[in-house]
Amino acid sequence: MAVFVFSPVDFVFSCFGLPLFITDVVLDALAVVNFYHERAWVRLSVLLLLLVGSSVLTQTYSWKWYTGDGLDFKTRVEGALQKALKTLHVLHLGIYVRHLGVLEKSIIGFCYQDSESKDVAVELSHDLCMLRLIEAFSESAPQIVLGLTIILQDGKLDLITVLKVLCSVGAVAFCVTTYHRSLRSFVRDTIQLSIISSIVYFLWNLLLLTSRLMALALFASVLPCFIFAHCFCSWMVFVLFAWRAETHFMDDTCGERLFRATVGLIWYFDWFNVIKGKTKKSATLYHSFILLDICTLCGLWYWTMNTQPPQFLIPRLYAEATAGAVVGLYILGLLVKIIYYKFFHPKLNQDDLRGRDSDEVDGLNQDDLRGRDSDEVDGFVLMKASVPRFTPESLRGRYQDEPITVRAFTPAAPPQTQHGNKRMRKLAENFYS
Repeated sequence: MAVFVFSPVDFVFSCFGLPLFITDVVLDALAVVNFYHERAWVRLSVLLLLLVGSSVLTQTYSWKWYTGDGLDFKTRVEGALQKALKTLHVLHLGIYVRHLGVLEKSIIGFCYQDSESKDVAVELSHDLCMLRLIEAFSESAPQIVLGLTIILQDGKLDLITVLKVLCSVGAVAFCVTTYHRSLRSFVRDTIQLSIISSIVYFLWNLLLLTSRLMALALFASVLPCFIFAHCFCSWMVFVLFAWRAETHFMDDTCGERLFRATVGLIWYFDWFNVIKGKTKKSATLYHSFILLDICTLCGLWYWTMNTQPPQFLIPRLYAEATAGAVVGLYILGLLVKIIYYKFFHPKLNQDDLRGRDSDEVDGLNQDDLRGRDSDEVDGFVLMKASVPRFTPESLRGRYQDEPITVRAFTPAAPPQTQHGNKRMRKLAENFYS
C-alpha cells in the first residue's frame, strides 16, 4: 500500500528533471567554450570553480547517503551499476544514476499502478530533490550572479550568457518548487493544504532570492575583487550560526560538518529552515542581517557609480531607481513571507506527519480486549472469569466459585517501519514545527 501519493504531477516532475539537468550541463559546456574563445580567463576560472566545486559537493552527498543507507539499492539501474557506483561518483556521474533510478520507478509505478514502485519513487525523489537544492545554491545561484555581472559590465546581451542565466533561474525555481512539494508530501491526507499556499511560498522565495542575487551582481559589477571576500566572510558567519544550531541531518560527524558548511552557503543566498522548533527569532535576525547587507551592497554600487565610474555608465536617475527597486523587492518578499506564515503555513507536530506504515493497530482494540483484570503473556491475553452459580442450594456452601483463565490470541501490532526518506522527514519536521 502506497504511503505517499504519487500523482501525475510528480511523474511530470520526475521526467522533466533529467532533461533540465542535461540542458544545464550543455549550456555550461557552451559557456566554458565561449569564455575560452574570448580569452576571458577570470570569468572562465570562476565558472570552472563553480562547476567543479558544486559537482564535488553533490557527488559527495550522494555517495555518503548511499553508504549511510547500507548500499541498499532499490532500482535495477543502481543494482546493475553497483560495482561501478563509487567510480561513477569519482567521475562526477553518480547523480545521473539517481536520476535514472527515479525515472525507472516513476515509469513503473505510474504506468503499471505498482504501489511499491510508487513508494520507492517518492523516497528516491526526496534524496534527488535535496541534491538538486544543494546544486542550485552552490552552482545555479552563483552563475546567475556571474551572468548578471557580465551583462552589466559589458552593457550588451550575449546569447550564451542570457540562456545560461535563464536556465539557472529555471533550475532554482524548479528546485524550490520540488523541495516544497517534497515537504508537503509528509503532511497527512486529513490535513488540507491548498495550492495557494504553494504559490505564496514560491512567490516569497522568488522575491527574496531575486533581490539578493541582483544586489550581489550590482556589487560585483563595480567591485569584482571584493565579492569573494564578502562571500567568504558572510559564509563564515553563517557556518558559525549553523554550528550553534546543532543540526542533526547526517548520520556521522564528518557528514554533519559538511552539512553545516552547506547550510552556511545556502544562507548566503536564501533562508533555509534547519532548526527544530520555533524559528521566529532566528529568521528575524537572518532577514535583518540580509536586508542590511543588501542596502550596503546597493549603496556601495551607487556610490561607486557616481564617484568612480567604471567602463559602463548608467544615468543617476536609473541608478537610484535600480538600487531602490532591489531593496524594495526584498521588503516586498518579507511582507509576502509574513502573509504566508500568518494565513497559509500549518503548524503541525510529528503525529501530523506521515512516514510510517501505521500508527494504530488495525482490527481489535487492545484496551477493550484486555479489560481491567487482564494480563498479556507472549502474545496471549489471560482473561479471568467466574463459574456461574448453577449448583443446587443444598450443596451451595460446600463448593466455591473458582475463577478460570481463558487464553485468547491477540494480533500483534505491525512493525513500525519507516517509509519515506528519513532525511527529508527531518526537514519536514523542522519546517512544520
